[in-house]
Amino acid sequence: MNRTSGQENTGTWWRETTVYQIYPRSFMDSNGDGIGDIKGIISKLDYIKDTGFETIWVSPFFASPQRDFGYDISDYLQTAAEYGTEKDVEDLISEVHSRGMYIIFDMVLNHTSDRHPWFLESRSSLDNPKRGWYVWKDGKKADGQKPPNNWRSQVSGSGWHWDEKTQQWYWAAFLPFQPDLNYRNPEVRAEIFKMLEFWLNKGVDGFRLDIIGSIFEDENFRDSPFILKLFPDELNDGMFFRSTCMTQNLPESENFVKDLRKLLDRFDSPERFMVGETFGTSEVISRFCKDGGLHSAFAFECTAVPFNAPAFRRMITEYERCFPFPLLPVWAFSNHDRSRRFSALGRDRLKAKLNTAFQLTIRGLPFFYFGEEIGMSDAILNHHDSLDPVSFPFKKLPRPLFNLADRKVFGALNRDKERTPMQWNDRANAGFTTGDALPWLPVSPDYQLVNVENEAKNPDSLYNCFKRFLDFRKGSPALRRGSLRIMDEKTLPHGILGYIREDIDSGQQLIILLNFKNSEVIIPATAMLLQTGTEVLLSTETEHPAAPEAAGEITLSAFEAIILG
Repeated sequence: MNRTSGQENTGTWWRETTVYQIYPRSFMDSNGDGIGDIKGIISKLDYIKDTGFETIWVSPFFASPQRDFGYDISDYLQTAAEYGTEKDVEDLISEVHSRGMYIIFDMVLNHTSDRHPWFLESRSSLDNPKRGWYVWKDGKKADGQKPPNNWRSQVSGSGWHWDEKTQQWYWAAFLPFQPDLNYRNPEVRAEIFKMLEFWLNKGVDGFRLDIIGSIFEDENFRDSPFILKLFPDELNDGMFFRSTCMTQNLPESENFVKDLRKLLDRFDSPERFMVGETFGTSEVISRFCKDGGLHSAFAFECTAVPFNAPAFRRMITEYERCFPFPLLPVWAFSNHDRSRRFSALGRDRLKAKLNTAFQLTIRGLPFFYFGEEIGMSDAILNHHDSLDPVSFPFKKLPRPLFNLADRKVFGALNRDKERTPMQWNDRANAGFTTGDALPWLPVSPDYQLVNVENEAKNPDSLYNCFKRFLDFRKGSPALRRGSLRIMDEKTLPHGILGYIREDIDSGQQLIILLNFKNSEVIIPATAMLLQTGTEVLLSTETEHPAAPEAAGEITLSAFEAIILG
């Protein structure tokens, strides 16, 4: 598919872009059936562009039984009927490009649906030609009725599942109906690469690769070792006293992404981009980006970092150590699997503005989940009625116990709460659908106050803060591609985080100051901080003095962030 004249930046565009994630089922319903669709996305592309985002990431829309709402793919080359047609997808790619924007698809390579024709063949008999396309293993004991080893899924319980017909076990790193493909089989690799090439030829600008660190398992099927850990966290998703070292982040997985990179590098004008999801420390995750691997990867430490200046300073230092230039970390505080950032910040709009300013001024790739720009929060839903299959084993728990367990696994037991429909206006169903059908998930009850129309009309809204910082970033070489230097905390008052972004080619130097305190802070002039001609170029507040006070001091309001230049 040819590019349109709208896409002028055809170089390493991905290094400077901002990304807006769309969960298709919840973004915009164009035909009134209560389910968001591809045409709905197309109808809102001008909104995304006008807000200031440059790239969209679209969660899976491929053919699927929808047991995991698209992350259980039954045909990689077909579009799910509820989302539209192949022509709709082609139109989406074309319409994105015509606006000078980019589009990446969410690609689930680790597993398929158990209703994918490949798996139906694979489980049909022990000697089927596709038997080796998935991870099958004899069980223990004489009758084979005990799982082959102690590997756990990423959800809970054993990841091994018994097949009565063939009397063997298949491995599923996530949910039981999502069997893992066997990438030690060259036929699987060839078929997957052929599929990716199909979409690259359609014009997609790259891929977000779902749980790519789980794509290989230990070849010898050794037991996972014991660890003193009950619940997973952002640095280690081992749980119930079992490590994941036999099923995650193996060297073979790191090598596999290098082969993927070679495929993408065959396409240029523009360069194609891939960003991966795996779990572990920043150091572990960054290995996937080295020596011709992923262009970037999600590091989820930021989703749990305490909201204070010292903690953010330590996090930046760690990211900079693990992702030194030319590597780039991803800064993503929300997505379809994790609690919305606005909820994590206690629904505090000043904190949300500060967080936005941080994401759009720090070195790295800023990723935002739909609705973040207007302050959408986790909906309060009854987990007994949840549609998320992850929650099904826990539905009988009392609400307090369920909520406790949900918090312990970073808000991932009932993902319905962060997937409720986009809130466009204060009319019926928040403007998400105009049909008679109810939205597939309930609209959050705060939609009459929290919606795009209301936010756009308020100059001091979170949405307009997003717009100001996105607009400033577009015209700033220092923010888009400059270096980062963290300011010495000894030169700044307690509660203030400061860093300097500098682009040598343009000569632009910017100082970013963020006040993490819920009170006003006065920053004194220093030789490094306030030089002749330094001005306040942008603030999270709509009314900040255009220049520092005569004495050289700068006063920051509670949770205010500013850019000096």
